[in-house]
Amino acid sequence: MFCPILRLALALAAAAIIGSPVAQAQSFPSKPITLVVPFPPGGPTDAMARTIAHRLKDELGQPVIVENKAGAGGNIGADYVAHAQPDGHTLLFGTSGPLAINTSLYKRTGYNPQKDFAPVIKIGHLPNVIIVNPAIAAKNVAELVALAKAKPGVLAYGSSGNGASSHLAGVMFGNLTGVELLHIPYKGTGPVLNDLLGGQIAIAFTDVLTAQPLVNSGKLRAIGVTTAQRSKALPEVATVAEQGVAGYDVSVFFGIVAPAATPAAVLARLNKAFTNVLASPEVVETLSRQGLESAPDNRSQALAEFMHREIGKWRTVIKVSGVQLD
Repeated sequence: MFCPILRLALALAAAAIIGSPVAQAQSFPSKPITLVVPFPPGGPTDAMARTIAHRLKDELGQPVIVENKAGAGGNIGADYVAHAQPDGHTLLFGTSGPLAINTSLYKRTGYNPQKDFAPVIKIGHLPNVIIVNPAIAAKNVAELVALAKAKPGVLAYGSSGNGASSHLAGVMFGNLTGVELLHIPYKGTGPVLNDLLGGQIAIAFTDVLTAQPLVNSGKLRAIGVTTAQRSKALPEVATVAEQGVAGYDVSVFFGIVAPAATPAAVLARLNKAFTNVLASPEVVETLSRQGLESAPDNRSQALAEFMHREIGKWRTVIKVSGVQLD
C-alpha cells in the first residue's frame, strides 16, 4: 500500500502533467470551435471566415462553426468573444473596427482590444481605393487635391456611415493633404456607389473588390490605392503614397483573436493550424478572389504589434474628426 504522503505526491505530479502546456495543447480541441464573425452573413468578412473554417476542421480534427453576431460596428461579437471561456474554443474573426478603430470611436465597447484579447494570427488585409465619377476632371491624386483646394468643402465623398473606415479614410486624406472634403454618410456601401455613379457625390473610399468591376468597365475612375503597396486586383493603379501623400495607408485588416487568458500552448496550436490553412493553394486562390492580400508574417506577435500601431493611428484620426458614437 502507498503511504498517504506518496499518494499525495503522485496526485500532485499527475495534476501537474495534466495541467502542463504540452498536455493542454495535446488535448485541444476537445469540442467544436466557434469562429465568431461580428458582422451579418454574406459580406466579405463572412465569406473569408467560412473559406478558412472549412479547411480548419482538417487541421484541428473538430468542426469549426461560423457564428454571426452582428451589431454596433462589430462590438457585439467582439464583446462576446472577449468574455467567453478562455480555452481556445471561441475565437473572433476580427477586423479593423473591433480590433483597432472602435476603442476610440465608441464611448463604450465593453472590451479593450489589447487587454481582453490574445492575438492568434493576422490573416491579411483588403486594400481600399479612391474612386471618382468620370465627370470629375481629376485623373490622379495631385489633380484631385488641386480640385479640392480650389473648391474647399464642395467636393463630396460618401461613406457607409459615420465612423466607418470609408469615412475615416477621407478624414485622414484631408489631414495629410490639407484639403477640405464634404462628408456624406450613407447606410451601407450600395447607396454610396449608386450616388457616385449618378453624380450626386464625387468621391468614395471603398475596397478594391467592390470597386474593381466598376473601374474595369469605365463606370468609375480609380485615383489611387490607399495601401502602402499596390493592389494585386488593380496593379496599374498607383498608391496614394506613391503619388506624394507620405504616410497614407488605409485598409481593412483581418485577424484571429482569442480571449485574453487562453493558454499559450493552445494559442500556439491555433496559430500553427491557421498558418497551415492559409498556406493551402486552394485557400490562397479563394481568398485572393475575395480581394485579400495575405499577411507576410504569421506570428501572433506580428498581429499584436500591428494592432498597437493601428489603434494609435486611428485614435489620432478620430480625435481630429471629432466623431464619437454611443
